[in-house]
Amino acid sequence: MANQVIDMRSRPAFLHDFYGKTPGTKDYEVVKWLNGRVGSKEPEHFTRSKDAASFADEIKAAGITTSVVVGRDTPSIKHSNDEIAALVKGHKEMLGFGSIDPHRWGVRAAVQEVERAVKKLGVRGINVEPGFGAPPRNCDDPMLFPIYDACDQLGVPVSIMSGPTAPSLDMVNPSAVGHVAKAFPNLSIICYHGFYPYVNEIIGVALRWENVFIVPDMYIFVPGGGLYVEAANGCMKNQILFGSSYPFRPMKQSIDDYRTLGFKDDVIDSVMYGNAARVLKLGA
Repeated sequence: MANQVIDMRSRPAFLHDFYGKTPGTKDYEVVKWLNGRVGSKEPEHFTRSKDAASFADEIKAAGITTSVVVGRDTPSIKHSNDEIAALVKGHKEMLGFGSIDPHRWGVRAAVQEVERAVKKLGVRGINVEPGFGAPPRNCDDPMLFPIYDACDQLGVPVSIMSGPTAPSLDMVNPSAVGHVAKAFPNLSIICYHGFYPYVNEIIGVALRWENVFIVPDMYIFVPGGGLYVEAANGCMKNQILFGSSYPFRPMKQSIDDYRTLGFKDDVIDSVMYGNAARVLKLGA
């Protein structure tokens, strides 16, 4: 396990303009800006992932064992589950997470698509972004419960993306995660962006519910991010997971930086690999 790394949140630039696909656009400048805000030493590093092969090369060069490529299904960013499955196919260093927006699909069709994505396409988890929907919702909205139930029955984790870029911080509500964890105690719930800026609150939820897993990714490097490290060094050794959030931060730099944040020697391997391997059911 030592020195192995699972990156729980990654996307190549070529997948969408929001990830820096097209130089000279407003989105490209936003990717550069956000890289600067979270401490990237090379703000335009993402230009190297111009196709699947070069993205795979980035992963290998960083020394990453497995990179989780996360799909999105929001009003502004949509990747079909087929697109994500095709991207990771044939690359042993990649796994795909599908995504579903129940507003767009309707609840019944959304559940059917979750089942298809897992059983036929082979995605290893399902990503939802209720705070970015139309209308935005908290993650404990009843509309999402059939999706959670489907993931629970299929034995795959659900990831919930939230954070300071949400249209409203009212939708970045860690208490809602607790409601979902209580309703589905056997469902692994992955919290992307660490529900920043509500660091104390999401840690409190994870303290109560051991099926809640926090991926602080790039927000571990902003003010307040040290609390994630403190939590891992305490009783949540098994609930904090590494994510680079590429293309918004370089893969290799993020790995190196995580190892300097103060994680205890008996904790860092769990954060970088072991916890994610268990959640993803990758075996011993």
